[in-house]
Amino acid sequence: MDMTAMAEGVRTGDRRALARAITLVESARADHRMQAVALLSALGQGRQALRLGLSGTPGVGKSTFIEVFGMMLIRAGLRVAVLAVDPSSARSGGSILGDKTRMEQLSRQPAAFIRPSPSQAQMGGVARRSREAVALCEAAGFDVVLIETVGVGQSETMVAEMCDLFVLLMAPAGGDELQGVKRGIMEMADLILVNKADGDLAAAAGRTVADYAGALRLLRKRAQDPEGFPKALSVSAATGAGLDRAWAEMQALAAWRRDHGHWTSRRAEQAAHWFAAEVRQGLLQVLQREPAKGLMQVLAEEVAGGRKTPEAAAAEMLGRLGRTGG
Repeated sequence: MDMTAMAEGVRTGDRRALARAITLVESARADHRMQAVALLSALGQGRQALRLGLSGTPGVGKSTFIEVFGMMLIRAGLRVAVLAVDPSSARSGGSILGDKTRMEQLSRQPAAFIRPSPSQAQMGGVARRSREAVALCEAAGFDVVLIETVGVGQSETMVAEMCDLFVLLMAPAGGDELQGVKRGIMEMADLILVNKADGDLAAAAGRTVADYAGALRLLRKRAQDPEGFPKALSVSAATGAGLDRAWAEMQALAAWRRDHGHWTSRRAEQAAHWFAAEVRQGLLQVLQREPAKGLMQVLAEEVAGGRKTPEAAAAEMLGRLGRTGG
């Protein structure tokens, strides 16, 4: 596989080259991994898109929102990439939701690129290589990259480490729904959008926005936030109401962070985080190969048989690993 030709295809915005490149970085094969590292190094880190993480409870209308929001951005002259991390099939390991089939209009746009990626049993449903897929979309010249997660859970922590803004999409609901939202997720959200704010639900949406706004004021005030952020707003993916304001608020927050140096420092922190994650993952792979794998099995049997404590066995394993280098 010619990495130079693939890198050039990605740079020129060739959708087929981008799709092949993402398939390459998602591959678990060792030879593909080496090629993926070479490809990413060849592309460098020159181009930067606005990375938007988006999550919400199932049924809140994420796909409809992304399609309408994406179409609005395209009409404004922007190129939009959507990385939708689907739950994986336990049998085949492939995506089972098929976001492309739920975003028919957006998927037909030349200025849009939609890529469903199986989570492959990664914690919280964020594919391990989603960050690299984002980097490839940036190199391909997309202006906005939307990273949609499976749902509300641990995945939000991982998404926060690969996006510039984190948006939480919620449905109009009463106080019980607010109580059920995890505090950690609320603290990470830069913007809460209450969807389906139309028709009979318009009044309920207004009350929900007020509830979330009050909760946000109590939960969080960070140095990288201008006055008034984080915010809660109402939108309707069905009618398009409120989407232009939501986009204006996202742009305002991103611009403020750039002007005050928080954008650059955050990107640097994220790069350091993913470096450490790569090292940890590499060490786990070393432990799955011989001779480390055999030693792990022997020590596990001794722990199970009560001949060694877990702590002593772990210390022995790490000591031998350090001496042999894996």
